[in-house]
Amino acid sequence: MPTSTSEEYPPLISLAVHEFRTPASVVGGYLRMLQRDTQSPLNDRHRKMVDEAEKSCARLVALIGELSDIGKLDGGIISLSREPLDLVPLLNDLAEHVHEAKDRDVQFGLRHSMTEARILGDRVRLRAAFDAIFRAILREKVGPLTVVADCRVEPVDGQTCAVIVVAEEDRVQDAYKRPRGLFDERRGGLGLALPLARRVIEGHGGGIWAPAPDTPRGSTDDDPLARGSAIVSIPLTE
Repeated sequence: MPTSTSEEYPPLISLAVHEFRTPASVVGGYLRMLQRDTQSPLNDRHRKMVDEAEKSCARLVALIGELSDIGKLDGGIISLSREPLDLVPLLNDLAEHVHEAKDRDVQFGLRHSMTEARILGDRVRLRAAFDAIFRAILREKVGPLTVVADCRVEPVDGQTCAVIVVAEEDRVQDAYKRPRGLFDERRGGLGLALPLARRVIEGHGGGIWAPAPDTPRGSTDDDPLARGSAIVSIPLTE
């Protein structure tokens, strides 16, 4: 009996990951051997080319890892850990280490009206998810301006949630009050980090969205607030 596309998807992703990972690992290994070769060292020109090739190969390996995680999460092969944690210190620590747009005079910080946000969650994957979301928004900005991740407790779809609004400091309420729109995951330079982040957020019972464009037929690309903001919700346990 023919299988459905949804049933074929996880094995197909797994096969693709395997087929990509093997040659990428071999290429990366040979490039590192060239970098460390002491018997026939490279000249400066060739070393620069090998170094750049090795960086690109490492990036390819990282993309393959992200694709693998997406396939495993979608196929139910791996699950998110469930440990008690507080989102506030996690986000505070992360915000201190996000420097995506400082060279463009864009400042970033955390702002919150809650002292804690207790959830059961996967600390490592949530940190990576929020890091990707923060970087995606900051990549859109040119300063001087300040972007904040505004954290609050709000009801969302009948649940008490931690809601994190990522937007320019003076547009946070505008972003939050707008109807929900789709958050654009197809942004260059971030690999598969955003599709993976959405799956992690949804795996915690939450959601991610962007402010809807302010005209009925408007696109996200034509609306700076819609393009340059993100709202994340995660249900609280306490």
